[in-house]
This record gives sequence, structure tokens and C-alpha cells, in this order.
Amino acid sequence: MKYNFKITGFGNYLPSKVETSEEISKKINKSEDWIISRTGIKSRRVSEIDVDEMGAIAAREAIGNKKKPDLIINASGVPKQTIPDTSVFIQKELGYSGIPSFSVHSTCLSFITALNVAGSFIHTDSYKNILIVSSDRGTRGRNFNEPESASILGDAAAAVYLEKTKEDSGLIDFEMGTFPDGSDLTEVRGGGTNLHPQDSQTKFEDNLFSMKGPKVFKFTLPKVYRMISNILKRNKLGQRDINLLIPHQASGKAIAAYSKFGGFLDDQVMNIISDSGNCVAASLPLALVEAHKANKINKDDIVFLVGTGAGLSIASAIIKV
Repeated sequence: MKYNFKITGFGNYLPSKVETSEEISKKINKSEDWIISRTGIKSRRVSEIDVDEMGAIAAREAIGNKKKPDLIINASGVPKQTIPDTSVFIQKELGYSGIPSFSVHSTCLSFITALNVAGSFIHTDSYKNILIVSSDRGTRGRNFNEPESASILGDAAAAVYLEKTKEDSGLIDFEMGTFPDGSDLTEVRGGGTNLHPQDSQTKFEDNLFSMKGPKVFKFTLPKVYRMISNILKRNKLGQRDINLLIPHQASGKAIAAYSKFGGFLDDQVMNIISDSGNCVAASLPLALVEAHKANKINKDDIVFLVGTGAGLSIASAIIKV
């Protein structure tokens, strides 16, 4: 179903602290060249403030002079704490009270799914002005005994402000698929009821990020290709009809696959991973905000959002800005 809305505000937060691949190489006992050749990342940001503060900074920029939102959706990968929901802390940092707030959580795909949820709310007149915030501190959960997964993570926050509109803009189509047979390929095993912090069998590394990168790539590549083909075909679109493809910034290899295997041109694909790393759920909206600020997307452009997440899940959304 098509959902009409207008993205009228964009905001982001990139921590000032930069960690180069040369610096992290000493922590994982690999060379700088090894990191860059496998991940495409030269540097990443490391935040010294928590996700609620990061998210609030991005949100303030997105809100600007507009009225406070009717709804706040947190679309982040990792929570500030188990209870209450992170959206509560973001609202507190913004100085608001009484605004309904909750999370839409689908790991690195949280922003895409939140956009679909927000669009449905606007379509049904449940809310007219919605703030979506993605804020992640991936560097807090790095396992330095897993060199590749530890070297990809960075910190960032991004936010967008959606408004009801009569214009021909918003969500054109959305598609998602989840394949539980890949559930062990990307995970943080601890922190829940399975390996609770109080359990004697819970190990320190259970609370850290773990990913089998090459297996994830092999598992998701054909599925993402089929999904892209399906969603374009049913909307009578070809790759050249897309003004900009904005993928989850999973790795340099993953981003390159959209042009190598997906039929898109290199300059059609938004790529910011070299200087920001994989910022979990904040990666994709960060790339969207950066594209907006760089004038890479303009009114009436067709933008394709796509990515993969733990689960393993794949999702895509076509929007008209």
C-alpha cells in the first residue's frame, strides 16, 4: 500500500572522536590494510555520550522550528537499557512529556520498518507529525577477538520528521522477509532470558557483538537480489528509474554488491562507510540524511532504501521525496 507523507526534517549526529583503522588494528592484531581490504572502512566514530543524547541531538536538527511531534518512534538496533524503552529517554532528552513513544526493532533494518509503520499511522490519521530516531553505539559491543566484526562498527545517530501531505510523495512500496535459519550468523547472545547476566553459564563475550560476515554475505546475496527484482518489477520500475539507492552500510563489499550484482551504477549507490563504519540501525538513515545535505536527493526523486539485518532479515522500501 502506498502511504503519502513528506519528510520535512533531517538531522544527524556524528561523534567528534574519530578512530582510524590504524588505531583499531592494534586492538585486533591485524594490519590497517587487512581491515580496509575486508571492510572498506578507513575510520569510524566513537561516541562519549549515550544513545539517548545522541538521538536527541539528531532529533532537534530534524524538528527545527516545526511543532513537536505527535509520536516518537525509536528505530535503533541496541537499547539504552532493557526497560524502559529507549524512546522514553530520547523524549526526556528533548524536554518533552506526554508524547506517545515506542520502538520498532528489526536490528539494522529498524529505520526501514519504522518508516512503513509511520506511513501507516499517517495514512489512517492516527498521527500527523512523526519523529523517527535511530541511534546506536556499536563500539560499546565490539569483541576484539573477532577482528572483522570488531573493525566494522561505529557510532552515529540520525532522525527524520514526517508530516501528513496531499502531495504525491512518501512510501511507494515496502517488502521484508525473515529467514530464521540464519539466526546464528549475527547475534548478541546475552542480555535476555536465554543467557541472563545472573546466569553462571553466561560468559563475557556473550554480551558482545558476534558476526560471521562471509556467511551473512553468501546467505543474503541471492535473497536481496530477488527482492530488488520483485519490488522493482511490480512497480514497473527499472534500476535507471531510481535516483539514489541507499543501502544499510554493512561493509564495503556489501555496498559494492548493489552495483556488481544488482544492476545499479556506482554513482547511484550512496556509500559513506569509509569514514563512518557500520553504525547498526543508524547507518541507513545516516546515509539518507547525508545524501539530503549533499543535495544528492531532490524533490520528486525516487529513492530505494534496502538492507539486511540479524535474523536474518532483508527489507526494502521505495520512497518519493
